[in-house]
Amino acid sequence: MSTDAVVGRSHEGHHLTSFIGRRRELTEARELMSRSRLLTLVGPGGVGKTRLALELVSRVRKTFSDGVCIVELAEVEDGAMVGSHIAAALRLPDQSNRSSLQRIADYVQDRHLLLVLDNCEHLLDAVSVLAARLLDRAARLRIVATSREPLGIFGEQVYNVPPLAAPVQASEGVTIESFDSVRLLIDRARSVDPTFEVTEANRLAVAQLCQRLDGIPLAIELAASRLRSVSVVQLIERLDKRFDILTGGSRAALPRQQTLRALIDWSHELCSSDERLLWARLSVFPGGFEVEAAEEVCGFGQLTRDSVLDLIDHLVAKSLVVAENVYGTQTGGSVRVRYRQLMTFREYGAELLESIGETTEMRRRQRDHYLTRAADTVKNWCGPHQAERLMAARRDHPNLLSALEWSASTQGEERAGLHLAALLRYHWTAGGNLAEGRRWLDRLLKLATEPSPERGGALWVGAWICLVQGDREQAREHVAECRLIAESLNDRALAAHADHWEALCEVFDDHLERAMGLFGAAVAVHRQVGDTASALYALFLLAWTQMYAGRTGEALATCREVLKVSDSYGERWARAYADAVMGLCQWHLGELDAARQSQIAALEIQRDFPDGLCIALTIEQMSWTAASGGHYESAAVLYHAARAVWSGIGTTISAFGPLEKDFEQMATRVRRELGETEFKVLTARPEPSQEQAIELALGAARTGYTSAGTPQPPTKVSARRSNRTAETPGGYGKPGDSALTQREAQIAGLVSQGLSNKEIAAQLVVSPRTVGGHIERILAKLGFNSRTQIASLMSGPAGAGLTPRKNGSSNSQN
Repeated sequence: MSTDAVVGRSHEGHHLTSFIGRRRELTEARELMSRSRLLTLVGPGGVGKTRLALELVSRVRKTFSDGVCIVELAEVEDGAMVGSHIAAALRLPDQSNRSSLQRIADYVQDRHLLLVLDNCEHLLDAVSVLAARLLDRAARLRIVATSREPLGIFGEQVYNVPPLAAPVQASEGVTIESFDSVRLLIDRARSVDPTFEVTEANRLAVAQLCQRLDGIPLAIELAASRLRSVSVVQLIERLDKRFDILTGGSRAALPRQQTLRALIDWSHELCSSDERLLWARLSVFPGGFEVEAAEEVCGFGQLTRDSVLDLIDHLVAKSLVVAENVYGTQTGGSVRVRYRQLMTFREYGAELLESIGETTEMRRRQRDHYLTRAADTVKNWCGPHQAERLMAARRDHPNLLSALEWSASTQGEERAGLHLAALLRYHWTAGGNLAEGRRWLDRLLKLATEPSPERGGALWVGAWICLVQGDREQAREHVAECRLIAESLNDRALAAHADHWEALCEVFDDHLERAMGLFGAAVAVHRQVGDTASALYALFLLAWTQMYAGRTGEALATCREVLKVSDSYGERWARAYADAVMGLCQWHLGELDAARQSQIAALEIQRDFPDGLCIALTIEQMSWTAASGGHYESAAVLYHAARAVWSGIGTTISAFGPLEKDFEQMATRVRRELGETEFKVLTARPEPSQEQAIELALGAARTGYTSAGTPQPPTKVSARRSNRTAETPGGYGKPGDSALTQREAQIAGLVSQGLSNKEIAAQLVVSPRTVGGHIERILAKLGFNSRTQIASLMSGPAGAGLTPRKNGSSNSQN
């Protein structure tokens, strides 16, 4: 927002609209004022820098004995006029030949004065020089500046003004009115329609509107002005034309603040030609990006690859790109910086890209980048960094979907899109995105119909997903066509995949001897062509088949082979399955303690993998192991937890052939031993999330199943219902919720204070690597991509009361 130019030493502007929220920002900004005599509030246009500065001034003005002077610089076009504009605001007489700077310096030299310089971004050189000289002359002078980028003066304290907190998602019956962005929308909407309120009918639309407007106050105010003539739902439907519909701001505001387009145009005008071009090119990353991706995709033609990082830094400084920290366990929880554009700025950039005729080239370059990344993941999957690769794909999920969508909707690009969909096999399966993967494979298989290696690969990956989902008929059709393509191309590797997945079809149809022969043939070729990952997968499936064929000794030997090879590569995903199959073999042999240990080993690995299939299979087997040991209460609790995981991944144990017989036998036994009433009581509790199910099962197994396995009730923070903190009976929440353990909630609270990994580790007396691992799990549970999102959540309604808050540096960097 803007304020009129002020002439005078004191200003107590009376706003016609109420100030909404910003309690945390005011506290932090005031704290920073105590550390430095120059505070610059930076942020994108419309984020509320001016209004925050004025509210801050209203709260501190009484501490300045010589008053406050607010100087509006938005309409000053010539840097040489900055001094005279400030002098006029201070009402300094102009009766000598001294410069404006000299007159201002003499005036403020011995005064305890607060000088507010508003909207400095287009006058940075002039303002920075003047501010530095005034601060050098006047020891009691303090300056608060607002700008879209810092002044760049030594000793300057920069505070990034964030958008207003918005609901991540909303569900029916969930309260969203406590979010600042929603409160602002309600307040401004009632100024044009006094009857406006959030109802069950418009609740989801209100949450979506605030989210899609990035929580930017000016955008929300412009949207609210439209609610005099359209409903929130109708406004949402028109947001793809946001620059046309979000107009009609206050006539008293500066022209550039009367429409959303004018606001962004102003930011665009302040950029160099190279910065404008990169802004446009970065619009092809809807899910954010790391610098390597930007260099590879955007660094060509006018922009050299080596120039991209500097240009990104410029855009970050101008508040046009947001830099956020992400963490990985690969390097002991070390930080990597990831960037993103607010949706409003990205859509503006997409318009720019279209206007310069680069959209097609940039979309193809983006798709090819992720095609290369996916191919590298497949090539190097059998190694120690599987969890990090899955986490990277999860962060890039919106970018991957964007690449697939463009390929599917652009003539001539379907085959490359099909290849990408097939290469994303581990993202779909181990990453827990089965339905999404099948949808894209099905769509692209219908578009790229010519026999090709890409189609052959997509067919067997599609068969894999179909089998997990229990669609055996479609899986067999995919395998049969894959085999025909392999024969026509004389492709031994492709034929081996056909053998591999036909073998699993045979297992599910109880043709175990034929299945073992096909698995053996597939393993041989996988090894010959150097596809160790596929060989390991086929081997643990072979072990499973051997066990149900009555060859338990051979099955155990095959599992040990998988464990040995996996360990030699540092591989963990196939190892988890081999541990689970080994536990199943040991349970069949009556070796219950050994089975329990194998199942614990499998589930420990799954803490780092969102592979619901392995988790469900393992917890199911734990239930059987508990029942076989006479621990029927634990068995029932684990039975219930497994049901929840099966439900979450969209399949059931009935899809897995021989396992169904064991399941039916053990479920009947548990019901009989407990009695139907007690069984229903134990399985009537709210369903746990996948993460909660893991912790529950591990807790039960480590006690030898002597307890019911209910873990200590965790602190609940739902990614979908992030504004609710109520606990539910039984220590876990409703379906769809994710829960933070008490330690994770504690770390999330420290993250919200701006502490680095090392600072958190020192406070909790743990290693930075441990902290990094906790943060990775927090991000995964909440469906977040960055530390900033955690901090925003913890500072909002969902974080209230979760952990005790301690004072920490509000601008600490990682």
